[in-house]
Formats: sequence, C-alpha cells, structure tokens
Amino acid sequence: MAKAPAAVKAQPPVPNRERPDEPKLYEASKEELLAFYKQMLLIRRFEEKAGQLYGLGLIGGFCHLYIGQEAVAVGLQSGLDGDKDSVITGYRDHGHMLAYGIDPKVIMAELTGRGAGISRGKGGSMHMFSTEKKFYGGHGIVGAQVSLGTGLAFAHKYNEDGGVAMAYFGDGASNQGQVYESFNMAELWKLPIIYVIENNEYAMGTSVNRSSAEDQLFRRGESFRIPGIQVDGMDVLACRGAAEEALAWVRAGKGPIILEMKTYRYRGHSMSDPAKYRSRDEVQAVRDKSDPIDHVKKLLDAQGVTEAELKTVDQEIRKIVNEAADFAEQAPEPDAAELYTDILVETY
Repeated sequence: MAKAPAAVKAQPPVPNRERPDEPKLYEASKEELLAFYKQMLLIRRFEEKAGQLYGLGLIGGFCHLYIGQEAVAVGLQSGLDGDKDSVITGYRDHGHMLAYGIDPKVIMAELTGRGAGISRGKGGSMHMFSTEKKFYGGHGIVGAQVSLGTGLAFAHKYNEDGGVAMAYFGDGASNQGQVYESFNMAELWKLPIIYVIENNEYAMGTSVNRSSAEDQLFRRGESFRIPGIQVDGMDVLACRGAAEEALAWVRAGKGPIILEMKTYRYRGHSMSDPAKYRSRDEVQAVRDKSDPIDHVKKLLDAQGVTEAELKTVDQEIRKIVNEAADFAEQAPEPDAAELYTDILVETY
C-alpha cells in the first residue's frame, strides 16, 4: 500500500525587506516655487485652450485633458535629469510634455493635426513623441506604455547610461495583465524604473473602489517585492519629495518602485465624456480644498509674492498659450507625402 505523502512543512515568514524611506515635502526656494507655479499654470491654461479649440472643431478625435493633475507631472519631472532619464505615458499626455519643457506651439500644432506638430500632425492628442527630449509617448492602448517603459529601463541598464525610466499609467490601467508581467521582469532584472500610478479616482467612468479589489494601488507590487509609496498628488512639493526618494532608490540599483499619486481630474475622461457618474458638488469640493495651483499660490503669498505679480505671470502664460493656438491655426496641414515617412527604419 502506497504511503501517504508527507505533509508540507510551513515555510518561515519572509523577513522584512528593505524599503525606501517615507518621502518628505520638498523644501523649495522662492524661485523654485515660482517655477512650479508657472509650469502648472501653463499646463492648465494650455488644456483650457485645447478644450476650446476642440469645441470649435479645430481638434478632432480623442482628447484627454490634464486639468487638476498638474502637480504630478511638474513635481515628478522636475526631479529628473533631462539629459539621460526617459518618460513615457498614456493618452493623457499634453501635461507631461509641457512639464518636460517641450514648446507649447508644436504640441498645439500636433493637437490640430498640422505639419508643424511635434509628430508632424500624424499623432494627434494621444500619440506625441520627442525622442530628442527622451519623451516616448503618448500611447492609446491602455497599459501598453508600462511594458514599453520597462523596455526603456532595460535599455538604460543595458547601455549603462545611468538613466532612469518613468512610466505613467492610471488607476484603470493598473488592472491590466501586461502591467504585472512588466513588474515581474523589472524586479527580476532590477531595472531602473519608477512606475507612476496617477490615481484620479475614475477609470473612464468607473470609480476605483468599484473596479479594483485592492484600491490601495501602491501595494500592487508587493507580490513582486516592489515597494510602493502613496503620495498626495495635489501637492507639488509632496510630488517632488516622492521623486527624490524614488530616484535615490532606483539609482542605487535597488530595482523598480511604485508611486501612487492620489490626484483628481476636473474634466471628463475625454472631451466626449459628460462625467455624469459624479456630481458637480464633488468636483467643486476638490477644487475648493485641494487645487494644486491654489496651494502653491498660498505658499508664494507667504513668501511675499504679491497678487499683482501673480496676475502678471497669468497674463504672460495666457499670451504663450494664445500664441501657440494662433500658430497651430495658421500652420498648414501635413503634405500628403508624410503618409510614407516614419513608418519603417532599415538597419544594416
């Protein structure tokens, strides 16, 4: 008679793994605060103008605005090294490009499908690139940028260039299978990547607590031994502080890290979304309590910056945005020959 299999011995608990320190609020100088304010205001005014041009029919297709989330891109990307670090994101990409210092004129021209656009009018709102700035899109497929960003991190490690990849995705994309395949490889190979989950609480029209069994998204990497940090994504100083801690972790060769940025979008998922799944009171309450631009405005006031000075800044930003819109409206559409460019690279 065959013996019964021996009972499997219980394994000892895994010892506490090393974790990054809790990030601190970034101590910004008056000049840095003013720079953050200008960048966030530029994103907001740009996106407001983009919404207007969409309503006029000058922008077609899908268009996802970044209004409300400005502190995330500005805070995180201000900590990157523009000479060697790379950024990739999903289809809500205008704000990330502006935060990376890309000319508003060529972004607006791309939105309107003009030949002067940064992708020569062929990418539109969702598919913009600037390899010169190490900005690799703008991707329309939900979650696809996470795997591509992991590839960028692999390239940084393979080339030994000291660069770090930053891959943005949303709370909806955090439930995609390819995200977890990427997590596994990134930790296995200790790739230099910061995964940024921009949790704006709604995946298209579904709230995160209705679509995610684990809605504390910074914990999503635990089974892969990837540490996570939850961050106030409405505070640019908290975002920059988190960037400092995450970059220190990754640059030390400790592998990937996840930052869950608790943020909020004021507009619908895209321009075609009436956002009836939430009340106006809810949106207004966030604006009144947590607006990222108003927060920095109060900090600047405490630093002695006057209302008149900030009004001048707003006028300057509006001028930049209006000039970008005028440039986009006047620029010609792409030449028909552009249909055949940038579609194949031959290497020998």
